[in-house]
Amino acid sequence: MVPLLFLVATTTTSNSTGNGNHTQEDATSPSNHILPTVLVLSLLLLIIALLAWYFLRLKNQRKAVVTTVDKKIPNGILEEQEQQTVVLLPRSPSASKTYFPIPVDHLEEEYRLRSADDGKLFREEYNSLPGGNAHGTYEEANKDENKEKNRYPNILPYDHSRVVLTQLDGNPCSDYVNASYIDGYTEKNKFIAAQGPKEDTVADFWRMIWEQKVATVVMLTNLKERKEDKCYQYWPDQGCWTYGNVRVAVEDFTVLVDYTIRKFCVQYASDAAKTPRLVTQLHFTSWPDFGVPFSPIGMLKFLKKVKTVNPPFAGPIVVHCSAGVGRTGTFIVIDGMIDMMHAEQKVDVFGFVSKIREQRSQLIQTDMQYSFIYQALLEYYLYGDTELDVSSLEGHLHKLHNTFATGDRVGLEEEFKKLTNMRIMKENMRTGNLPANMKKNRVLQIIPYDFNRVILSMRRGQEFTDYINASFIDGYRQKDYFIATQGPLQHTVEDFWRMVWEWKCHSIVMLTELQEREQDKCCQYWPTEDSVTYGDYTVELKGDTLCETFSLRDLVLTFVPEKQTRVIRHFHFHGWPEIGIPAEGKGMIDIIASVQRQQQQSGNHPIVVHCSAGAGRTGTFIALSNILERVKAEGLLDVFQTVKSLRMQRPHMVQTVEQYDFCYRVVQDFVDIFSDYANFK
Repeated sequence: MVPLLFLVATTTTSNSTGNGNHTQEDATSPSNHILPTVLVLSLLLLIIALLAWYFLRLKNQRKAVVTTVDKKIPNGILEEQEQQTVVLLPRSPSASKTYFPIPVDHLEEEYRLRSADDGKLFREEYNSLPGGNAHGTYEEANKDENKEKNRYPNILPYDHSRVVLTQLDGNPCSDYVNASYIDGYTEKNKFIAAQGPKEDTVADFWRMIWEQKVATVVMLTNLKERKEDKCYQYWPDQGCWTYGNVRVAVEDFTVLVDYTIRKFCVQYASDAAKTPRLVTQLHFTSWPDFGVPFSPIGMLKFLKKVKTVNPPFAGPIVVHCSAGVGRTGTFIVIDGMIDMMHAEQKVDVFGFVSKIREQRSQLIQTDMQYSFIYQALLEYYLYGDTELDVSSLEGHLHKLHNTFATGDRVGLEEEFKKLTNMRIMKENMRTGNLPANMKKNRVLQIIPYDFNRVILSMRRGQEFTDYINASFIDGYRQKDYFIATQGPLQHTVEDFWRMVWEWKCHSIVMLTELQEREQDKCCQYWPTEDSVTYGDYTVELKGDTLCETFSLRDLVLTFVPEKQTRVIRHFHFHGWPEIGIPAEGKGMIDIIASVQRQQQQSGNHPIVVHCSAGAGRTGTFIALSNILERVKAEGLLDVFQTVKSLRMQRPHMVQTVEQYDFCYRVVQDFVDIFSDYANFK
């Protein structure tokens, strides 16, 4: 490369000397300047080449280095598509340190310290973990007959802790399945950690379930993630199917926002005399494509359900993700440490992970999963189990509203104060705080978070036209089931209807009057009669009915450029003063029931809910919708965690202690109206 540059430099200089205007000094300059130029260029090229070589080597060596800043970690399993292997994280070159158990009353401070500096201490602690059992062997897993049964060639069960099946027809390799026994906090072999079945190992998977007397299967992956196969569907969607010698029939399934519950009747097909068994699969569907769940609330709720469902005296609980180490290990450690928290008032995450890695290597795949365990344990320690059975609601309300001198209860104010102490993530409100979008916000403190804001289509050549002050909020059964938004301002009415159109909404719930105490609370965005046009959208009034506590308006929304129409039902609740709460709960129960009926008829697209700022009354309505739905389905309620979850999705949801108390009182009214508790069990 250097001779070529030399030639270019010489040619360029000789051309310039051909100019007759140059002085004698100019004519002799090429010989003076060529050598330094070449040396500088050569040195630059050498530096670039060395840097390229260094970064290429670093990339190959540290392909899987993960930090908590890197949000694009595929489900805690880092894998190369071509080879389908799990990329194992590099070991820390520093000598392993020992980490001691943490008393629960130090947990908050320890979590804060470890999270500082972008989770530096979490990474150090995670990297100090032993990778596995130094004396463990993988002879059975590496046999030629068994290699194809492994989803990933580098995630294998140890010989000493693998689940051994009965041999079929004298075939010695038919006893192999990629699964390992894992101890719980005190219970030996409480779990079986398994890979997600492959198409040709499904029969072995079900044989393991039958032979090990498994009653509960915990699934922590989706079948496909980022267009990659993570697990073969090992159950029938309906009816029954036979896998090898095991017949599996679907009995029932329930789809919830974070997980799905499937119940199967399982029978050994070759021996009809054996009694069929019930096997429950709990499938956690909210582990995102990258990283870890945004909040541990859903995982803790899921774990409690697993504990409730698993019958006493059943065999081990089968836990699997794709490889059976990352998410699988995370779940098992959270379970064990909650048990330890109750028994000893301390947690030993480092010690427990070290112990179970003796049974299956690489359990817990990333430092993000490791820190998520601590996050879940802190959540559990700070807030505990706030779930109630409806039959105990009256007694709980009595405790909340009465003060005891001994302080043996958490009063309503204290319970609500825990919610108001939650940090508002202002760093996640960048879009709403852009100067071009600030004027679209009614209240400066109530701005949607970037991660779940409702995004409109960007208008060609017009920046910032994708913003509206609105947030997607999860329902009881569906993600993004509600859109919580502010009452439109005069200059955002067209954006409001654009949102309704683009997100295929059929229901709008309005919880404010246009004016309250002589102040504008919402711009009227529908016609009093006939029709009105806002930009590309025409809204026509087809009917206006006054029910007991709310108006019901039927509106036809037309997208003018394409002459397409949609019927929208507008529920306008009148019984909610700006200060305070409705006089009684029945009206709220009625409007929620009416909205749900409309949703069932129109296809369950997002429900738009707004008051003035889109937080206090809006949050209370959505909280009650989710709480009552759960009461009807399970006979359970958790007002605290429901509201906490809403506040993580939009700031200030359920704004006052009166609104929080109202959530409890409406549930009590609902129970009183349908006083037969059998409805809830």
